[in-house]
Amino acid sequence: MNTLVQFMKSAIGVFYDFTQVVGFPSYALAIVLIGVVVRILLFPLSLKQMKSMLGMSEIQPELKEIQAKYSGNREKMNEEMQRLYQEYDVNPMAGCLPILIQMPILYSLFRALRTYKFTENDAFFWIQHLNDKDPYFILPVVLAIVMFLQQRLAMPKGSPMADNPSMKAMLYVMPVMMGFFALQFPSGLCVYWVTTSALMIFQQIVMNKQRKKELEKRAEERAKRQAEREQRAKEERLKGQNPSKRKSKKELKALHKAKKGTGYKAPSKSGGTKGFDPNNPKAVYRPPGKKKH
Repeated sequence: MNTLVQFMKSAIGVFYDFTQVVGFPSYALAIVLIGVVVRILLFPLSLKQMKSMLGMSEIQPELKEIQAKYSGNREKMNEEMQRLYQEYDVNPMAGCLPILIQMPILYSLFRALRTYKFTENDAFFWIQHLNDKDPYFILPVVLAIVMFLQQRLAMPKGSPMADNPSMKAMLYVMPVMMGFFALQFPSGLCVYWVTTSALMIFQQIVMNKQRKKELEKRAEERAKRQAEREQRAKEERLKGQNPSKRKSKKELKALHKAKKGTGYKAPSKSGGTKGFDPNNPKAVYRPPGKKKH
C-alpha cells in the first residue's frame, strides 16, 4: 500500500507540473485531472458491470431452479451454474470490479494528501489548504447530492434495482453516509470524490443508452435460444416415433415400387386406393384397358 501512496504523490506532482505548463498552476486542478483520468480508465469496467448486472437479473429464475433442483448435490449445482453463466455470457464478479479498483485509489489518495508537502497554489476557492477539512462543509454536502443523482440515474424505472426495497433504501442512505465521512476527509480528497461522482453522472447517462441497446440485444438472443430449444424438443419427439413414420420420401418410393409385384398400389396424392381389390389383396393389379393374354 505504501507503494501505491507514493505513486499517488508522484501523480499529484506530475499533474501539477502539467498545470504549470498550461499556465494555470493549481494543485486542486491537478487533483481534478487525476479524477478525470481515473474515470476514463474505469469506464469500460463500468460498462461491463452494467452488462453483468443485466445478465444476472435475467438468469435469476433459472438460477433458482438450479439451486432447488440440485440442492443436495453441490458439485452438480456449481457445474450447472457455470454452464448457465457461459450460455448467457455473465460474469458474477464483473459487478464488483469498479468498486474493488476504486477503493485502493481513494485510500492511497487520502494518505497521500494527509502527508503531501504542498509548496504553493494549494488553495481551492474558500479552502486555504487542500490537506485541511472543508471549514463550511460545502464539499461534503455537494458530494452527497451528486452521489444521490448518480445513483438515481443508475436505477431507471422498470429495472430490477428500482423494484428492490433494499436498493431503494441505499439510494438515500449511501449518499448521506458518504457525506458524513467526507466531513473528516482532507478537502483535496473531497475535490477528487466530487469530480469523479460528477463525471459518473455523465457516464451513467451514456450507460443508460447502452442499457437499452443491451436489453434489445438480450431479448433477441433470448428469443433465438427459445427457438433452438423448441427445435431440439421437436427433434427429440420425432426420434421417439415409429420408424416407418420417419422414412424419407425416397425410401417410401422404393418401398412402394418393391411392393407392386404383390398387388400393392401406392396411395395417390389424394389418399385414394383406386384399383385395389380388398377381397383379393394378393391379386396383381392391372390398369384399366389392358387385357390378360
